[in-house]
Amino acid sequence: MTARQNRERPVQLSAMSDSDFYVPDLCRVRAVFMLVVTSELIVLVLSVVQAQSHWIDWNYFGLLSLFVQWTVLTSAALICLLRRWLSGLTIPGATAAIVVIVLLDVLTFSLFADSVLHPRPGVEAWQGVAKKLLLALLITLMVLRYFYLQFQWQQQRESEMQARLTALQARIHPHFLFNSMNTIASLIAVNPERAEDAVLDLSELFRASLRTGDRLIPLADELDLCRRYLAIEKLRLEERLALDWQIEGGLDQQAIPPLTLQPLVENAIYHGIQPRPSGGTVKIEAYRKGPFVYLMVQNPRPAPDHGGHDGNRMALANIQSRLHALFGEPAVLKHSHQNDIYTVTLRLPWQKASGNVSLATRSS
Repeated sequence: MTARQNRERPVQLSAMSDSDFYVPDLCRVRAVFMLVVTSELIVLVLSVVQAQSHWIDWNYFGLLSLFVQWTVLTSAALICLLRRWLSGLTIPGATAAIVVIVLLDVLTFSLFADSVLHPRPGVEAWQGVAKKLLLALLITLMVLRYFYLQFQWQQQRESEMQARLTALQARIHPHFLFNSMNTIASLIAVNPERAEDAVLDLSELFRASLRTGDRLIPLADELDLCRRYLAIEKLRLEERLALDWQIEGGLDQQAIPPLTLQPLVENAIYHGIQPRPSGGTVKIEAYRKGPFVYLMVQNPRPAPDHGGHDGNRMALANIQSRLHALFGEPAVLKHSHQNDIYTVTLRLPWQKASGNVSLATRSS
């Protein structure tokens, strides 16, 4: 995204795409359920206010609940059907169109309800309809205002997550770079083919760190990046580094944020293998269980006197924030110590990677 687009984004006066539409997708069950629950709470409050001698007038509550739910559901259905057209309008235009849809819906049901329940032509009947329209207008504007603020907050969160992702991708630890170059230099004379492979692996790591446009990539690509990184470290650590790959088949297209596993593997090397004279084994496991895919990285427990523990926590916090921003609550990151083994486990919802995925798409 260019700097000019970043400056213009908060204003949002230009036409929006479907993924940038500030109103949640009302074709989804969860969004409709939240509308129904919210409207029912409003009906309950109005019924309590309307009651004279009791806590609540149940007759009034039942009729008002029926009226409100019919208008809410039909309005949500209309907005769902017109979502693509509404998303092509500016925010003021879309807001005005939604208000008109809701008010027309309320007017239709008000006239129908009055004609069936208690027809009384004249000024009094129209005053009752006008009150319903005014109340519907105020509630609709408040709900749309809430949606807009949520959308703005999500856009800000997306920008922060993108900045963190860019910072994570842009960093190649100097100690790793210098160690890799020294290893390659020492191999040029004795084993030029391995030196060439190491250069290619290092170039792929740099290419991945500079590729900031992808939000989600196939798990196969992330695993390939881990293998290239470990191939370089294997040249340096030699027999001190043992690898145990347990990757279940059929997970190649699982969606994962770029540079998610590689930093965990790097932490495993830096904190669990490098400080130990005898080295150890790094285990990388991936399997699917029900609607989730589990990824696990294990390494020997870091030595108590080994520094860099804060950096390890920062990497975990960064990855966890990115996972929550992209997948929401279903994505979980946990780490634990057991029997001198340090384990980091990722739980991702089963989802195939299909090009670039926007954070706003997930949140709508």
